[in-house]
Amino acid sequence: MDITKDIQPMTAFRNQSAEFVRHLKETGRPIVLTINGKAAVVVQDAAAYQRLCDIAANANREDVAPTDDALSGDMFEAMRRKLGLAL
Repeated sequence: MDITKDIQPMTAFRNQSAEFVRHLKETGRPIVLTINGKAAVVVQDAAAYQRLCDIAANANREDVAPTDDALSGDMFEAMRRKLGLAL
């Protein structure tokens, strides 16, 4: 994640949505949209979302064994670490 480009205010997304969509497709990285300076939603390209869904669907319990992260509710972080993925 590039915090200078991937964290943006919701108003910028609303005003420049075509540019944001182009950025999403080019980079494959999600964008965190903020409201009043706080993270509110994450927007990502459909292909990136499909990859995430495929990883989740194909992960078996042996690949992503329960960890402190998984038990605390951050299963995606546990999956990223196990699969060697970085955002």
